[in-house]
Amino acid sequence: MRKVYTLVLPSARLFFGVKMQFKTKILDGIAIKRALIRITHEIIEKNKGVEGVCIFGVKRRGVPLAKMLKDNVLAFEGVSVPLGEIDPTLYRDDISKEDKLKSANFNVFPCDITDKVVIIVDDVLYTGRTARASIEAVFAHGRPKAIQLAVLIDRGHRELPLKPDYVGKNVPTSGSEKIVLLLNETDGEEGVYICE
Repeated sequence: MRKVYTLVLPSARLFFGVKMQFKTKILDGIAIKRALIRITHEIIEKNKGVEGVCIFGVKRRGVPLAKMLKDNVLAFEGVSVPLGEIDPTLYRDDISKEDKLKSANFNVFPCDITDKVVIIVDDVLYTGRTARASIEAVFAHGRPKAIQLAVLIDRGHRELPLKPDYVGKNVPTSGSEKIVLLLNETDGEEGVYICE
C-alpha cells in the first residue's frame, strides 16, 4: 500500500509586519541542511581549507545559517572559524536617514578581519542591496583579503552587479512574490516558502 503525503503550508501570517499567504514550499528542513553541507564543502574547496576564513551572518536570518555553516566546518575540518554578525542597515541606500537612525546598528566582529577571507551569509539574494550594504559594513571594520557571498536562495531580479560565490538553490520568482525562510530557532518550524 502506497503512503500518501500531504503538504501542509503555514497559513497566512505576518512576516516583517506584512501579511503574506504561503504559496509553495520549495525546501524543507532536510533540504536546507543538505544545501548548507554542500556550501560548506564548496567553501573548504575554494579556499583550500579554512585557515584565515571567518563567517559573518547578515541580521536576521543569515545569522543562524552562518552558525550552521560554522558547525559544519567544525564537523568536517575540526576547526572552529570565527563567527560574526552584520547589521547592514546603516549602509543601505534604499532607506531613509530617519530609519537608519532608529536602527540599532549591531555588528559583531569576533576577530581582526585584516587579510582574512570574510564569508557573508544571507538567506535570500534579491536586488543585491543588502549584500552591497553588508560589504560596506565589513570594509568599515577593516580590509579583508577577500569577501565571498553565500546565500541559501538566489531569486534573481538583481539591481546591482553582484553574483554570489555559493548558492543553495536558484529559484526564479516574479517581482510580486516573496521568499520566506522559517527556522526552528526563530519560528518553531523549518522551510523555505514562496509567498504572495
